[in-house]
Amino acid sequence: MKEGYIIRDQSKAHFITATVVDWIDVFTRKAYRDVVIDCFKYCIKNKGMILYGYVIMSNHVHMVVQSEKGELSDLIRDFKKYTARMILEKIQSEPESRREWMLEHFKKATETHGRNKNYQFWQYGNHAEEIYSSGFMWSKLDYIHFNPVQAGIVEKASHYLYSSARDYVGNEGMVDIELMDSKVVNVLKPSSMNNYDKY
Repeated sequence: MKEGYIIRDQSKAHFITATVVDWIDVFTRKAYRDVVIDCFKYCIKNKGMILYGYVIMSNHVHMVVQSEKGELSDLIRDFKKYTARMILEKIQSEPESRREWMLEHFKKATETHGRNKNYQFWQYGNHAEEIYSSGFMWSKLDYIHFNPVQAGIVEKASHYLYSSARDYVGNEGMVDIELMDSKVVNVLKPSSMNNYDKY
């Protein structure tokens, strides 16, 4: 992991990226996306996760997240460990035309790292970036929410179901996120949010 991406202050909100090994497009399947959604819900309810924004793309997940307990590294580790285990179980037990090909890649990834014996699902590292200002927070939320638009999946960010963009335009999303305000990181909603018809 690069020195610049270490989580130094475990209590602060961070922009995190979790990427599938070899950028394999696992999350084109609903069943695997739902594992991530269910894990978000569990972590929010039981592990002190504060989730300000997220998007699940075909081969990676972006989030702006904070730990109520000041244990962000542990929280992200547990999130990745659980989702990896559950998704790998589904790949092996449910209909999956790419099963052998994917498992071969996940198996090969263990050769360069000793932590996982059978399969490695997520790449190591989280590309963690500390949220240090309101401008940086909103630039990261915009980046997250417009990923599906940039990828040509949807025309408007709020049309993408597996994202928190819907929450930021007053619609109900799949996960109970913490809408950004001044409570935790002293970030105020910018006036530009009034023009989020692009969302």
